[in-house]
Amino acid sequence: MIGASLNQYRITASIGAGGMGEVFRARDTRLNRDVAIKVLPKDFASDADRLRRFEQEAKTLAALNHPNVLTVHDAGVHEGAPYFVSELLEGETLREEMNGGALPVRKATDYALQIRADSRIAKPAPLTSPAACGFDFGDVDFSHVHYRCAA
Repeated sequence: MIGASLNQYRITASIGAGGMGEVFRARDTRLNRDVAIKVLPKDFASDADRLRRFEQEAKTLAALNHPNVLTVHDAGVHEGAPYFVSELLEGETLREEMNGGALPVRKATDYALQIRADSRIAKPAPLTSPAACGFDFGDVDFSHVHYRCAA
C-alpha cells in the first residue's frame, strides 16, 4: 500500500500489523500533516465479527473527547477495505523500552500513574511509552484506547 492514496491521504510507510488490521503512516495532503491510518484488509472485512469490532473501535474512539485520548479525524472505505484516520503518535513502544529488562520502579510507577488503567487491559506491544507522550492500550474487547501522557 505504500505510495497508494486513500482520498487525500498518501500512504508513506508501514507502522505495524496485527489481528485487527494494518497501521500506516500517511500524509494528509489537504491539511498538510502526518496521520496514522488503520486499515482492515479486504480479506478481514468479509469476516462479520472482525468488521464489527473494527467499526466499533473507530466509533468508540471518535466518540471520546478528552485531552489524553487519541483523536480520530476520518473514516471510510477504500476499494472494499474499511479504514480510519487518527493523529499520529510517535515514539518507542513500551515493549521496545523494556527490551533491556524491567523498568526502574520510579519510571514504572510514573507510567502507571499516567495510564491510570487496570493492568489487565494494557498490552506492552502496542503501548507507546509516556516518554513519547502517547499510549495505545491494545484491544480491550470494545476498542483500542489511545492515551497521550501529560506534558
